[in-house]
Amino acid sequence: MIARYTRPEMGKIWSEENKFRKWLEVEIAVAEAEAEAGLIPANAARSIRRRARFEVARIHEIEKEVKHDVIAFTTNVASHIGRNGRYLHFGLTSNDVVDTAQSLQIAEASKLLCEDLNRLGDVLRKRAWEFKNVPAVGRTHGVHAEPVTFGLKLANWYCENERNKKRLAQAAADLKVGKLSGAVGTFAHLGPALEKRICARLGLRPVPISTQVISRDLHAYYLCTLAVITASLEKIALEVRGLQRTEVREVEEFFAAGQKGSSAMPHKRNPVTAEQICGLARVVRANAQAGLENIALWHERDISHSSVERVILPDSTVLTDYLLDKTATLIETLRVYPEKMRENLELLKGLVFSGQLLLDLAAKGATREDAYRWVQRNAMQVWESGDDFRQLVEKDPDISRFLTPRELNRTFSVERQLRHVDAIFRKVFGRA
Repeated sequence: MIARYTRPEMGKIWSEENKFRKWLEVEIAVAEAEAEAGLIPANAARSIRRRARFEVARIHEIEKEVKHDVIAFTTNVASHIGRNGRYLHFGLTSNDVVDTAQSLQIAEASKLLCEDLNRLGDVLRKRAWEFKNVPAVGRTHGVHAEPVTFGLKLANWYCENERNKKRLAQAAADLKVGKLSGAVGTFAHLGPALEKRICARLGLRPVPISTQVISRDLHAYYLCTLAVITASLEKIALEVRGLQRTEVREVEEFFAAGQKGSSAMPHKRNPVTAEQICGLARVVRANAQAGLENIALWHERDISHSSVERVILPDSTVLTDYLLDKTATLIETLRVYPEKMRENLELLKGLVFSGQLLLDLAAKGATREDAYRWVQRNAMQVWESGDDFRQLVEKDPDISRFLTPRELNRTFSVERQLRHVDAIFRKVFGRA
């Protein structure tokens, strides 16, 4: 567990206390369903519900001797129940309890992650509308391309976040399952109808088929979904880092009063939160790889996956929760500099309109090959000499034969380039 990044709600889900509490929920649900089916006495089920309890420290003491966590747990719980303790864990194998209880923990964690995604979506939507019409330069390969708006960047991230909400909902729903089919999945001691009844008590669905464990493709898909979510957060953070570079400085992380950026250079204001997001997203991706390795187990089950999941499921949910919170705060408090965006847009003196100029020349009758050659030779001069592209174009006799000064005004219009921003926002956000 990466305790440093755990907020209280998420940390409690993966605590030893809650893990054993979920195990006990499963054991009680089993006992009560078995009593209803006549497999154990009704008073035994009542006694289990009324008297069953555990002590984490005592479980650990027993485990040191028996070297088996579930046996240590049932031994501790049964000691409080008395004579009817013999009906605890009746007809079960360890992973009937562990896998089913783990699904309950994942469901709790997923609920928090859904709340986090909703918060991030709200922040992205608000700031997208705030900067909807703020022009900026779009970059491909890190090089100036054509005009965009900063709001479009935020709208793009919002749309990706909406997809991530759907992905998580699906992955979480797939894992809202239990199994009580015994040591090799054949229901040798309990039947499928009883499994269905027990799962219903717990708010779960029974898996259609299992071995001793629930197939780990479900867990791998869930972990891969968390990896995709945090990769999206890294995408946002990486853009912030790029736009905060001193030479660009279009946005900047919030820098608190009294905050210090460097032990050696007092002037530094570094994108530390964005860098942290980028770094920790790698851990979630690595955990997803471990989850994929857990799919292949020997025969009906081995325990090679078990020790791995004790690390990767808590850590991945904890980190995803942490990174969603950090990203939402990063965007919510982000300082944005529209004047610098406009300055950078105009840095190459009109070069970002070369594509539009090419199209306008072709529309007026020039061949595409000729138009491309005329535009490129002027563009290359700007790169070499720093001359004004618009002025060079106006003086070019080949180009002026096709486009008048008034038509060139339209060619070099930012508003023309961004005339469909409203339509894009309607596609993303609807007509709100």
